[in-house]
Amino acid sequence: MSYETKQRDILLNFFKMNRDKSFSASEIFEKLKKKNISLSAIYRNLAELEHFEKVRKTTKNGSKCFFYQFVDCVECNGHVHLSCTKCGKIIHLSEKDSQNLSSSLLKNSKFNLDTKTAVLFGECESCTKKKKVGAEK
Repeated sequence: MSYETKQRDILLNFFKMNRDKSFSASEIFEKLKKKNISLSAIYRNLAELEHFEKVRKTTKNGSKCFFYQFVDCVECNGHVHLSCTKCGKIIHLSEKDSQNLSSSLLKNSKFNLDTKTAVLFGECESCTKKKKVGAEK
C-alpha cells in the first residue's frame, strides 16, 4: 500500500475483528463513528484495500450497495466463501471442500472456478432454522 494511516489501521482492525461478516460502507461508518473517520475516508480506504486485495467487494440480492469483506487472512486464501443473504454471515469453506467443488465444476461443466474470489450466496443454518420455526407457528 502507498502509506499507512491511522484511519486505515482502524478500518483494518475493524475487519480483522469481524472476519465472518461483510459490511456496507455506511454500516462501517456507523460502527466506527466514535473513531472520527469520515464516510469519504472510509470509501477512499476501502478502494485502496480492495486494490491491494485486503478486502473483497460484493453485492447481495435485493441490495444496490456494495458490501466489503476482509480477505487478507489465512482462512481466506484459496477458499470459497459462503455468504448468508439473510444475516450477512460469511462462512469460509474448507480448502478441501473448495478444491472438491472446483474439481467437480471443472470435470462436469468445464468451468475453472477461481477459489480465491468465489462467493456463493444462500442461507446459513441459523437463518434456515429460524425460517422453519416461524413457518411452524
